[in-house]
Amino acid sequence: EESDSSEDEVAPRNTVGNVPLQWYKDEEHIGYDISARKIKKRDREGRIDSFLSSKDNDDDWLKIWDDYNAEEVKITKEEAKIISRMMKGKTPHANVDPYPDYVDWFEYADKGHPLSNAPEPKRRFVPSKWEQKKVVKLVRAIRKGWIKFDKPKDEPNYYLLWGDDTDTADNKRQGLSYIPAPKPNLPGHEESYNPSVEYIPTQEEIDNYQLMYEEDRPKFIPRRFESLRSVPAYEKALREGFDRCLDLYLCPRTRKKRINIDPESLKPKLPSKKDLRPYPRTCYLEFKGHGGPVTSLSVEATGQWIASGSSDGTIRVWEVETGRCLKVFNVGADVHHISWNPSPERPILAAIVGRDLLLLNAEVGDEETQVRTKELLHVGEPTPEDDGDKKPAVRWVNNDKFDGITLIHHRAASTVEWHSKGDYFTTVVPTGESRAVLLHQLSKKHSHHPFRKLPGLPVAAVFHPTQKMFFVATKKFVQVYDLQKAEVVKKLESGLREISSISIHPGG
Repeated sequence: EESDSSEDEVAPRNTVGNVPLQWYKDEEHIGYDISARKIKKRDREGRIDSFLSSKDNDDDWLKIWDDYNAEEVKITKEEAKIISRMMKGKTPHANVDPYPDYVDWFEYADKGHPLSNAPEPKRRFVPSKWEQKKVVKLVRAIRKGWIKFDKPKDEPNYYLLWGDDTDTADNKRQGLSYIPAPKPNLPGHEESYNPSVEYIPTQEEIDNYQLMYEEDRPKFIPRRFESLRSVPAYEKALREGFDRCLDLYLCPRTRKKRINIDPESLKPKLPSKKDLRPYPRTCYLEFKGHGGPVTSLSVEATGQWIASGSSDGTIRVWEVETGRCLKVFNVGADVHHISWNPSPERPILAAIVGRDLLLLNAEVGDEETQVRTKELLHVGEPTPEDDGDKKPAVRWVNNDKFDGITLIHHRAASTVEWHSKGDYFTTVVPTGESRAVLLHQLSKKHSHHPFRKLPGLPVAAVFHPTQKMFFVATKKFVQVYDLQKAEVVKKLESGLREISSISIHPGG
């Protein structure tokens, strides 16, 4: 057996490399091994001995002589087939088609301009020699100074004489951001040495200043002098200068960025109560087409198709991935229940239409599957019953409109379920005392009524996916039948008010 593992690869014993073997033609050895010992030549068998050995051994024709390692190698039959195909000028593997059908990747219809499937010209892959010469000339001209690039223009260094100096180039330094020193306020009219009369307070107002709180008292009281020579020196100048220098020295030279954050925004945003519902809110795909309420759905075994029945009297077959409607069956009555055959080889739909059961060909799959399905959905001529007085449980009739089969029940059927192999199915007739749960075989077109007595009104019936067991659910109980022994195995009591449906796990 062939293996892709690197451990199975055997390295050649001869390690002479690419030295011609003709150099060892007259020598007793051929090359050297990894230990630098001579590799002796092996004596080949004569033509007579090889002929006799080939007659004794049927696989002797698979042996070939390896001149490089001077030994006889046996090849496999698969390698011999590959060699024979290569000698005939064919591909090594037979499953390779050397002449596949041509696939036209271009669409020419309804196009504004013609498309060409011509191969790319060679000039698009080979570098242009003229462009190379042009580049060499430009490089030589730049190096010798023949081509000079425009120097960037120096921006004029303008600045405002009385403006703010925060944007000057000297202040744009790396590291901590520059903070200019705070500027004192400019003096006003009341601080003049000769202010107007209205700025000068009277003696009564000055006395009232003493009665005020210190924080409400004015910091400066204007005075009037006859000339500038009579203006005395500012008595707090030295103190204020010292305080200003102390502020500049102790001021932290960093700019603190204050972020205005709303306290309400720091609270976690809780979703609304509408978004906390236990089912999704976003619609992924929508299947539109029914004119009335959809009463039943069924998915095909492979998951590619889905069938839906509606009260508008139609059965539609949809493609799950794209949502397109493949087929519409206008059955003309309300569809109460629909079920897809679980066998992928039988694309058959079973639908409760009105009071009867309708078997339809879903028309999906290849042509061979369609032919087998049409042959299966055909009822031959009815055979006369042995007991003429007893009516059959169900009548199988061909439906010429849909090329299917109609199972006519004496009472209205409510549900239909398939067996996992796709040949048997069951219908539930909840009205009437007898003929409540029926078993049908599609291949033989036969119906059977095995359960004569039930502990209540039947609701649903399903098959076990792997064993020969059958489950029948009534309003209060679930009975488990053994189909092979035809007897009740278990009786399950739900303890509920009423059972509406039943389902079995796929694993059983």
